[in-house]
Amino acid sequence: MKPKSSKILIILAFFAIYIIWGSTYLWNKIAVTELPAFFLASFRFLCASTLIFAIAIISGKKLSITKSQFKNSVFVAFLFMVSGNGLFVWALKYVDSGFAALLASTQPLFVLLLMRFIDHKKMKPKSIIGVALGIFGMYLLVSQRELVTNGDTLIGVLLIFTCVIGWSYASVFVSKADLPKNHLISTGYQMAIACVMLSIVSFVIGEEWSSPLNWSTNVQWSMFLLIILGSLVAFTAFNYLLKEVSTEKVATSSYVNPVVALLLGWYVLDEQLTTQSLIAASILLIGVYFITSKK
Repeated sequence: MKPKSSKILIILAFFAIYIIWGSTYLWNKIAVTELPAFFLASFRFLCASTLIFAIAIISGKKLSITKSQFKNSVFVAFLFMVSGNGLFVWALKYVDSGFAALLASTQPLFVLLLMRFIDHKKMKPKSIIGVALGIFGMYLLVSQRELVTNGDTLIGVLLIFTCVIGWSYASVFVSKADLPKNHLISTGYQMAIACVMLSIVSFVIGEEWSSPLNWSTNVQWSMFLLIILGSLVAFTAFNYLLKEVSTEKVATSSYVNPVVALLLGWYVLDEQLTTQSLIAASILLIGVYFITSKK
């Protein structure tokens, strides 16, 4: 049985990956209207990793890393942040933030399937019910007449599914990989490595880099929130949870994030929110209950 302090940390960590990460769809959507996607992501992770290492040094933590841990960090950084974030932000040029979050809600399904094929882990009946409800909820959301698929939207959808599959595999890999034991240090290395890779991609494809002083106020605030809350707080919480609870439970953030993203997209960006969307969001949350509950 986990001590009370650990339970509180787990609850706070779930709040971070549920609510804060659900908000990052909005912040990324605002930022990508002005900034190139890979430059945006590389700048975000440069600032976040610098802050993380500064905090680690001040608090007296060792930054040492083994060759094996570094190799694993490179692999995870690519799947989580280059593909899972940089490519995902690029896809937001083609789809609404809420719609993108809905597509990402298929992650728990991919996680369970990967665990079944890679680890030969048997899926529990309640997990299967939860995933089924999640998929049904997503179907209700994307089958609405208002969401007409055109060429650009199709590109965005394909990019997002590529990101989700990579993120799902990385989630399974991290749960048993040799990485720095300290979650803050592990996150810092992943972000620093991703920053380098994203910068290279941005340079190769010819993105235009700009100074934060030239950004609009909305983009500056969005970047600030992405760095502090989305990267520093939520991603550290995510790495912590992958080591403390089952991978499929951590993956349930993909069911809650769309609900948060839908509401924020509707409220801030005037993205469409219908009665069918609200019903579907409720079904997604019921799916989360079935996957996470023990009773």
